[in-house]
Amino acid sequence: MRRGVIAAVVVVVLAAGLFVWLRSRGRENTDDAQVDGRITQIAARVGGTLIKVNVDNNQHVAAGTVLVQIDPRDYQVAVERARAELADARATAAAARTGVPIAQVETRAGVSTASGGVEQAEAGVAGAQHEIAVARANLTTAQARQREREATATKAARDVERLRSLVEKDEIPRQQFDAAVAAAESARAAADAAISEVVAAQGGITVAEQRAAQAQAGASQARAGLATARTAPQQLQVTQARAAAAEARVQQAEAALKQAELNLAYTSITAPGAGVVSRKMIEPGQVIQAGQPLMALVDLDNVWIVANFKETQLESMQPGQKATIEVDALGGREFEGHIQSIAAATGAKFSLLPPENATGNFVKVVQRIPVKIVLEAGQDPNHLLRPGMSVTPTVRVR
Repeated sequence: MRRGVIAAVVVVVLAAGLFVWLRSRGRENTDDAQVDGRITQIAARVGGTLIKVNVDNNQHVAAGTVLVQIDPRDYQVAVERARAELADARATAAAARTGVPIAQVETRAGVSTASGGVEQAEAGVAGAQHEIAVARANLTTAQARQREREATATKAARDVERLRSLVEKDEIPRQQFDAAVAAAESARAAADAAISEVVAAQGGITVAEQRAAQAQAGASQARAGLATARTAPQQLQVTQARAAAAEARVQQAEAALKQAELNLAYTSITAPGAGVVSRKMIEPGQVIQAGQPLMALVDLDNVWIVANFKETQLESMQPGQKATIEVDALGGREFEGHIQSIAAATGAKFSLLPPENATGNFVKVVQRIPVKIVLEAGQDPNHLLRPGMSVTPTVRVR
């Protein structure tokens, strides 16, 4: 009887051992695993004074919920200032654009007018030079006439002197002498008139030379005006460049306005997605700076398992294999999932001080490689799984 009981116990033990061996065969598990998920650090993009904090720790919020409100008044003023600067830049650009066609018309008209002025001035110089030539010819004629009349006056005076002695002796009639005196006086008057003509001709030359000088100065001025007018294309380019600069300032003002509007929008900090608020570190009235962490938002709708298997367990492990996850916090409750991916390096390689096996004495240590396991949909509707929970995953590698 005792031998039968012992035999039965041995059979049961062997059967249980066989069952455990068969069950563990083709399976890999580890207790170095935990729940992981998306934890978003909520930070301010602009600084200011908090006027509202609409959430508290462990509160579930939907996507787009306003979490924190920063005092927007300073940023509203900045928006108004940016709008005024944009209006000023647009007015300046409009004036600059209007000046371009005006400058184009003035350029063409200025060159044409200046060219006509040069031609007219050069014609005036030619006319003045012709007047000088005519005046000099008149002077030459007047001088020749003066010499001729001086000779006639001299001859007439000498005739009077010869006839004077004869009339005194009554050798010639008195009438003849008077005629000679009258002829002498007439010749002298003609000679004096010729002198006046010479003086007038000399004055005409002076006047003609003055006109020629004035005409030459006008021609020089006209040529200078033409040279200035010919620089108008460069001046037009300057006007066009100013217009382009004004347009660029408009774009700068538009960008400044957009930035001011963005800063104003950043005063309302919203939730980027649904989740649970954690580590809230702010209260109303607090002054915060841009980039300052305010709270964390934990997404419980999308959690996964990170299992750190030994490298010796990965021989047959690959994405897609089924896994069972036992959760310690839930009394060993099991969840179903599958391997999504295997990390590209061991966990030690991503540590702050990764090991350097090429230095010192080497001691072989079995490394662990993170394996990401995702849960099958619909197993955690109440969001019982929280990042950081310890779990024990078992992967069916066969």
